[in-house]
Amino acid sequence: MVIGPSSVTPLEPTTWVKQRVASRRDRRVVAAAVMMLRSALIAAVGALTCGFASALETFERNLIFQPPDNYTDPRVLYPRTVQLGDGRLLGTWENYSPEPPLVWFPIYESLDGGLTWEEVGQVHDQVNNWGLRYQPFLYELREDFAGFPAGTVLLAGNSIPTDLSETQIDLYASQDKGRTWEFLSHVARGGRAIPNNEETPVWEPFILIFEDDLILYYADQRSAEHGQEISHQTTKDLKNWSSVVTDVSYPTYTDRPGMPFITQLANGDYMYTFEWGGAPIIPTYAFPIYYRIAKDPRKFADAPDMYINSTNGGVFPINSPNVVWSPVGGCNGTIVVSSNSAPLFINRRGGDPSAWVAYDSPEAGAYTRNLRIMEEDPDYLLIMGAGVLPPSTTNKVTVSMLKLTELLGLKQA
Repeated sequence: MVIGPSSVTPLEPTTWVKQRVASRRDRRVVAAAVMMLRSALIAAVGALTCGFASALETFERNLIFQPPDNYTDPRVLYPRTVQLGDGRLLGTWENYSPEPPLVWFPIYESLDGGLTWEEVGQVHDQVNNWGLRYQPFLYELREDFAGFPAGTVLLAGNSIPTDLSETQIDLYASQDKGRTWEFLSHVARGGRAIPNNEETPVWEPFILIFEDDLILYYADQRSAEHGQEISHQTTKDLKNWSSVVTDVSYPTYTDRPGMPFITQLANGDYMYTFEWGGAPIIPTYAFPIYYRIAKDPRKFADAPDMYINSTNGGVFPINSPNVVWSPVGGCNGTIVVSSNSAPLFINRRGGDPSAWVAYDSPEAGAYTRNLRIMEEDPDYLLIMGAGVLPPSTTNKVTVSMLKLTELLGLKQA
């Protein structure tokens, strides 16, 4: 096992919770909430080093879904998960089923910490008559929002016709834990679903709530000045969306930043990972993973670029980033980044660009593997994969669970 940097820059424990409390509330309420969550987090981390017996188990590459032989290449791709407030897991992915009928996003559920899964719902296109084809993303409302109760599950995805002639990021909601779904709104519309410069599609939605805004980030090829950039729009009612805000763009037309993914760090800042096609750190055209850190996740445009380069071997992770943060691993906790390859990239110094270390992963490399820190025990990291970009006739959906303390070589009492 490779051991990551042992020296960390101390941060005030759990200042990250301050951003989770609405800024309009009374300062005394904020202080009380911070102290309560601080105590809870310290207790949780302490449990990891004091013999806490979690009900979760580690496992490797458990099969969730084996697509039939008549599915179109690549059969399945691009998995996403969400853990609900009651502990259950939901998962979805791109399904390349034969058409007709129009493609949809399956909803699978696990009630045993990811060990076993069963299909409990399907999300079908209700408005475009195109199907729900690419890039699903799941998110649970943890508080009431826009008239929807806490526990409502949102799904953003790309509705695209069979001939790939248009792209439309749409938003759906479920109030019964993924069993049934209702259309909420159109978010962003683009052109042909072809990832070439001079085309105008929209791609790869990601959802985050900050203060009174639900933010939806996506890759955006609609600008005449940039082959691709990353944009976001906000809503307060899940129906009406703000004008487009550009988060990341570069002067060279052929540069292609995309695939935004975000997590919150120990100090309350937000880390925004993305791939950058054409980045200057690699002499040939490639998609290394970059990141920005900001206090306000609506203002990543103002943050400087940083990139990942492992201190053990000088490896640049390439394309399809996912990022999560766990309080395990020291005052700064542990940032975990996944890319298209098998290794995981770990940072225990709050995103310091000189402190990335690569570690082996039990889950094979895949196009945009999904990471999830388990809420009941943040020592556990769930990794879901669904294979590689086409051509690939062997893709299937699998999931692994590992313990960060074991991966990092940390001692437990």
